[in-house]
Amino acid sequence: MIEKTMNRPRESMGRDRDPREREASVKEKEQGAIVLDFLPHGYPTQKGRRNPVVQAVGKEHFVLLELAPKKDIFLQPYEDVYIGEGKREKIHHIMGRLMLERLTPAARTELDYIVQEQVNKNEKRFVEFFNTAQPRGLRMHALELIPGIGKQHMWEIIEERQKKPFTSFADLRDRVRLMPDPEKAIVRRILNEIQGKEKHRLFVDV
Repeated sequence: MIEKTMNRPRESMGRDRDPREREASVKEKEQGAIVLDFLPHGYPTQKGRRNPVVQAVGKEHFVLLELAPKKDIFLQPYEDVYIGEGKREKIHHIMGRLMLERLTPAARTELDYIVQEQVNKNEKRFVEFFNTAQPRGLRMHALELIPGIGKQHMWEIIEERQKKPFTSFADLRDRVRLMPDPEKAIVRRILNEIQGKEKHRLFVDV
């Protein structure tokens, strides 16, 4: 059965949106984020008063974010911060979504490692993708959107998961002949989506 998927409309990235509206839209997507970089004195090019800024990536949908830390809070890369409803220990408010080109060099470097770490920590979630992925139209299957997976691998994955669901990345490699490393393939796909290189989105909400 073909699963029909509706593309969500892209949200405006404009700074003219009400800050409360921007924050509400992000909180619908993300409850937690991982720090990519912390700028205690704000951006060097920022005019006027320079307030501390946190560049971060969402843990669930990999949304790039600008966050305002609470007073006297100092954050480190890889630090996990809560940004959902209710009391927040370290984050005062969500400034909004962050364009890729605004990432600092340090944040760009950390992004690759943090995505890798999140995929590794949430292996079950991404293995489940291989167990449940469906066609995206008449000519393409969602599995084919993963780097290194063509028609042959797609059919082998479907045949094997019908016998028994996959339980891990290692299980995938063992049961599908010449299967590219599924963990590395997922990481590459997520980074490509963040960088805007993919037309269809599987894991990243922009």
